Amino acid sequence: AIQDINEAHKDDQIYLLTAKQYVDLFKKNPFIKEVILDKRLSRFNLIYLYLLMKKLKKLNFKKVYDLQNSSRTKFYKNILFLNSNLNQWSSSETTLPQNVSKEEFDKKPVLDRFDHQLKTSGLQTYHTMKPDFSWACSNIDKIKHEYNLKKYILLFPFCSEHLSIKKWPHYNELIQKIKNKYQSKFKIIIAPGPLEIKNAKEIDADCILDNDKSLDISQLSSLIKDSSFVIANDTGPAHMAAHINVKGLTLFGSHTTAVKVSIERENFKPVQVSDLNKLSADKVFEKINLE
Repeated sequence: AIQDINEAHKDDQIYLLTAKQYVDLFKKNPFIKEVILDKRLSRFNLIYLYLLMKKLKKLNFKKVYDLQNSSRTKFYKNILFLNSNLNQWSSSETTLPQNVSKEEFDKKPVLDRFDHQLKTSGLQTYHTMKPDFSWACSNIDKIKHEYNLKKYILLFPFCSEHLSIKKWPHYNELIQKIKNKYQSKFKIIIAPGPLEIKNAKEIDADCILDNDKSLDISQLSSLIKDSSFVIANDTGPAHMAAHINVKGLTLFGSHTTAVKVSIERENFKPVQVSDLNKLSADKVFEKINLE
């Protein structure tokens, strides 16, 4: 979506408002001039809100594309562009199809929603339905040398503690099946996030860290890009893998559908079941394509 916005506004400067954890990442995006930090403090923190709105108003934006479409960004709209239409503030709400409620519209796949929003705003969408996340990659030669990474299968077996419904419990059994078939042809690795390092020992795979810390998003993007295959729960890295065009699988239970989150790509396929606990390692193993 950002690339299509950039191409539609060749003579304009594109700014992105985002949270702290994404600032350094989006500074790498070649389609953005400047990244603005939103600390996302409470709306009742009037001093912070005043300073942020003052900064945004000073930049005198002629158009806003709201790609988050959240209650927070709607709150910002009501301060910056009260009563504006899609000509000033493009969002899923200002571009809703006729006779369709936002609740109904939000059931559509996320990329379809972006595509509709941008087309209704007058843009050509050459890239929105096929996003490319490869711009986020950075050089990880040092890490690959340290862990002797040549051919490897990358697993993402973790998820947020409050979203345990997304977690598939049979990774170690799958790892054993891969080792039995391929012997030492592929190294099997994991790259845990900061809160997952303590659980990494539960998985029978090499744990990839950078100076005992989790890889950042750019390093992780490169690790994904250079992998032979990725197998993941429905987490952020799975979506990164899908849009870096690597081979892989992502495992979905009943929490949502792969269609709604637009994760299926040519090389990256979802396995959708009603209960992840009942999805066997054999079923996942037979879908792994390492040719």
